[in-house]
Amino acid sequence: MLFQSFVFVRFFLLCYILYLLLARNLKAQNLLLLIASYIFYGFWDWRFLSLLWLSTIIDFFVGKFLAQTEDIRRRKLLLAISLVSNLSILGFFKYFNFFATNFSNLLNFVGLQADTITLNILLPVGISFYTFQTLSYTIDIYRRKLEPAKSLLNFGVYIAFFPQLVAGPIERATNLIYQVTVPRKIKASQINAGLFLILWGYFKKLVVADNAAFIANQVFNNYSDYQGLDLIIGTLAFTLQIYGDFSGYSDIARGLAKLMGFELMVNFNLPYFAINPKDFWSRWHISLSSWLRDYLYITLGGNRHGKLNTYRNLTLTMLLGGLWHGAAWNFVLWGGFHGLLLVFYRFFELQFNKINLWQRKLSLFYLLAQMLLMFILTNLGWIIFRSSSLEQISYIFTNLGFTPSDKSFYFWKDLFLIAFPLLVMQIFQYLSGDLLIVTKLKLWLRVPVYSFLVIWLVVFGVRESVEFIYFQF
Repeated sequence: MLFQSFVFVRFFLLCYILYLLLARNLKAQNLLLLIASYIFYGFWDWRFLSLLWLSTIIDFFVGKFLAQTEDIRRRKLLLAISLVSNLSILGFFKYFNFFATNFSNLLNFVGLQADTITLNILLPVGISFYTFQTLSYTIDIYRRKLEPAKSLLNFGVYIAFFPQLVAGPIERATNLIYQVTVPRKIKASQINAGLFLILWGYFKKLVVADNAAFIANQVFNNYSDYQGLDLIIGTLAFTLQIYGDFSGYSDIARGLAKLMGFELMVNFNLPYFAINPKDFWSRWHISLSSWLRDYLYITLGGNRHGKLNTYRNLTLTMLLGGLWHGAAWNFVLWGGFHGLLLVFYRFFELQFNKINLWQRKLSLFYLLAQMLLMFILTNLGWIIFRSSSLEQISYIFTNLGFTPSDKSFYFWKDLFLIAFPLLVMQIFQYLSGDLLIVTKLKLWLRVPVYSFLVIWLVVFGVRESVEFIYFQF
């Protein structure tokens, strides 16, 4: 059930009306949310509901038993049950064919004959997201940072809350479970912000991402037919596509949640304005990058044991973060690329901080130069991410240039048409330091902005439903 489909619109309106009618009964509201979430998830494939239920039941009782025992061995055993069960399910459905194929290729390479064993495995939508969400719950209880949920109903809503179930943000129990357990009072400010986020999210998805996809897919799917400037335009198109697609989903999810009185975390904070890799990952897919930092990087030792161990931990964290995105080598290489960027910038951080004061006086130029460099590096990373083979990556990197073709002007024109409104809005948000600045404008200013977004959606929005990119992760 895609957010941009009329089926979802009808589904949400019905759910929302019932939700408001049950405003005085918290348990009934939560039961409605749980049923609606299972209907929403089961709409893709009802069979995968069993995996969602299994993770929910295991981690609910693991959390409960963790809080009841002080025995360190038993606590470690309980945590291991949660980790092994959840990661085994994720690993089987997402990575079995990848590892089986590569292991077979390795044996063949060293001279041992081996047949590749692959299964026709469907990837359950959203499994990477809700697996990390439920794991954070048991780990936080193990670390004594969280008390377990007292109600299986409330815990089920936390895991399956439909606005963010299939593509995040990956919510922490410390934020969302509390909101599930207390009565929600929907404020006018939440409705105002929620409606803007929904409208802005649909604009990003239908106008920006889906139109950019036409250019990106044409170039990347037929990459050997293009050279020079066309490859740059195709890369920029994918840069717009993946941002508009994923941040658009997150905005819609946050907006829907606000209409029901929930506050989900900000998942994207103007990432293409980042000035270095660390800044980028504090702005891009924040729920994942903070999860990897808190539960993987710090667990590995973080920056506590010297520079070399810090560089190792950064690289391993980003490699696994790349693998989280998909069972393919291009994702691993993309993660490694960002890991190397983090190491490189960290290594030269002291040198960057020693820049003379007179150079710092050119602060705007210095800031823009940093942004431009990071934006270029981010685009190079997206080439790795989007490509389907090492051959394609090599071809695109070696054939990038500024030589135009007969199609270049039309590519640029279409890209500018969809990118310009996004850029203007994001500059306004960046300068104000407020992602919701539009909702705080006076009415006579706010109405034209909303009207423009609606008109652009009607005129330039892609009609056919296109699945969100991150559903595949």
